[in-house]
Amino acid sequence: MGRSCLVLLTAAAFLSSGGIEYPEAVRGGVVDDYFGIQVPDPYRWLEDVDSPETRAWIEAQNRIWQDYLETVPVRGAIRERLQELYDYQRYSAPFRRGGRYFFHVNEGLQEHYVMCWSDSLYGEPQVLLDPNLFPEDRVSLGGSQVSDDGRLLAWALSESGSDWLTWHFMEVGTGRVLEDTLRWTKSSVSWDSGGTGVYYSSFDPPEPGMELVQQNRNERILYHRIGTPQEQDSVIYSRPDRPDWMLYAWPSEDGEYLFIWVYDAGVAGANGLFYMDPGSGGVVELLGDFDAGYDLVGSIGDSLYVKTDLEAPNGRLVMIDAASPEKEDWVEVVPETGRLLTGASLLNGGRTLVLTYSEHAYDRVMLCDADGTDMRELPLPASGTVRGFGGLTEDEETFYTFNSMLHPGEIYRLDLETGRSSLLWAPSIDADLSGFREEQVFYRSFDGTAIPMFIAYPEGIEMDGSSPALLYGYGGFGVSMSPWFSASTIAWLEMGGIYAVPCIRGGGEYGETWHLAGIMENRPVVFRDFTAAAEYLIDRGYTSSPGLGISGGSNGGTLVAAVLNMRPDLFGAAAPSMGVMDLMRFHLFTVGWGWISEYGNPDDPDDVEFLLGYSPYHNIRPGIEYPAVLVSTADHDDRVVPGHSFKYGARLQAAQAGDAPVLMSITSRAGHGGSVGLTEYLDRTADEYAFFWKSLGIETGIAEWTGSTWTLTVEPPAGGMQ
Repeated sequence: MGRSCLVLLTAAAFLSSGGIEYPEAVRGGVVDDYFGIQVPDPYRWLEDVDSPETRAWIEAQNRIWQDYLETVPVRGAIRERLQELYDYQRYSAPFRRGGRYFFHVNEGLQEHYVMCWSDSLYGEPQVLLDPNLFPEDRVSLGGSQVSDDGRLLAWALSESGSDWLTWHFMEVGTGRVLEDTLRWTKSSVSWDSGGTGVYYSSFDPPEPGMELVQQNRNERILYHRIGTPQEQDSVIYSRPDRPDWMLYAWPSEDGEYLFIWVYDAGVAGANGLFYMDPGSGGVVELLGDFDAGYDLVGSIGDSLYVKTDLEAPNGRLVMIDAASPEKEDWVEVVPETGRLLTGASLLNGGRTLVLTYSEHAYDRVMLCDADGTDMRELPLPASGTVRGFGGLTEDEETFYTFNSMLHPGEIYRLDLETGRSSLLWAPSIDADLSGFREEQVFYRSFDGTAIPMFIAYPEGIEMDGSSPALLYGYGGFGVSMSPWFSASTIAWLEMGGIYAVPCIRGGGEYGETWHLAGIMENRPVVFRDFTAAAEYLIDRGYTSSPGLGISGGSNGGTLVAAVLNMRPDLFGAAAPSMGVMDLMRFHLFTVGWGWISEYGNPDDPDDVEFLLGYSPYHNIRPGIEYPAVLVSTADHDDRVVPGHSFKYGARLQAAQAGDAPVLMSITSRAGHGGSVGLTEYLDRTADEYAFFWKSLGIETGIAEWTGSTWTLTVEPPAGGMQ
């Protein structure tokens, strides 16, 4: 494709819609042939994020976005209130290694959490790693792992939010940084049982200049001994015959086994579980049929505790003898129940199992003996979401957090000997949460399926359709939408808004069956579940179409863009962020090939038709009056490369027949999270809320937050929500 067919951003080269002049994106002549189907790709040139033409287009789009924000006077007040809401101390649940307790803390408005340790649970915290003091620009903490004896720390740095990680090492007691460095990995490391080295997964280094787009295949497992250069690391396991396998290794706590988790990009909802034979050093494919999901909970000698959904859609726990692993010899420790088994931990010297269940997306926790007997329930403060229960098998205590949409993250200590919990820490947030309500409702989708949805709203609102509402969705990869606290949600509720999260198919709220019901050719089920949620909110008077905004990121961005194509009349505004928009080319960049089992394979003639049927980029229709749209991405996103959003946004701007704006927010030097640090996150959240506030037809001249309510200086504009 020659430069002559690309965009020339001259003063006259703009498209106009609703008073906004968009930078003209000249349509190229690229046409792909998919097994006889001719598919134009007019904006292919925007996949090259570093070309002069694309850079000029990005700058022009961001100028338009900034000019738009200047027309929303409420934006400054929203940003100020968000900062007030986030100015409170926040902790992560602690964990213990070698007699030391480790945790992360943010004193309020720090850009990044600080990693600390203490000799006792209530001892004086010692700063171990403070990312706020990193001298490098746009660098953040990408992960950390403490050795089992608590002596050494491995931590990873991410530049500009990239998925590429560079691992470093430190002595915990002295704070001395070691010379070891590991590069070209996109996953965590795991310490060996003696704390002398780490196992890690690595790809081949990409070609210079291609770090953010080149395909990453042929992952392999290596071992790095502390004190040696990475060039001397030994390859523990590789499968060049299986380039689409993703691999991750971790040793048993006694050092006898090295377990290997295997993901096959072509198989949905299943994985393999291998181990390295302690005698021969060869790899044993313990569970290699890829017929179900397998999670190793823990091991005691040759007894392996495995959580699986094989012949149990809701999950069960089995014990497999490594010396006799045939399925007929498995011992069922915890059978399947009517609830979904989402997590399990083997603790207390191998005597206690902590089991986390999901019941209609609310968590419940059970304790039992290691043989599955003496089952008892752990009391929780209310209905909500529980995370934690980590630790080593020998630990006699563990920790967990409890959240809900209106319940900030409290941290609890669980004494495994007594089975009793005690409150360790509770946050103090600058908001009166008693003025809001949260509830779970069930609505019927197009085929009669009952879908749960969480809704938070201000106390006393009138169900007359006059309130603005945000509907957030994801619906993919088996990810569950449990109720979770976010201070940014509180800001929206304080503005009189409603916030709703449906548990649509494609997620994991009801196990793998729920997930598989929304993948591949079934993906439109996800979209229709989401539009049914919107219709429920409208029919029940929570909001109206002009007042309903939809948002989602990553796979959720794909969802929002797809339903926008299907039902542009149903929504007042949409904010798809970092979505997979071109479903004919997603597999050609970085790790996109790993999503084939979720979306479909563009190289398979059997998949092409349904992929083209819901690919957001390909289903934009010229001449349609779309609602206001804000397309967000980051130019260093090396998971869902920004070309997806660039092409989608350019095509939507060209197709828009109405007066509503189609805007693009493109963050520089940021990755898939879209922000590097708290300040950038608060800026982006304030921008999005300002966009919705204006676009949903309820714009006001908000002057300030008084500490208890918004002060309004003008009435809502004519023609707003009815």
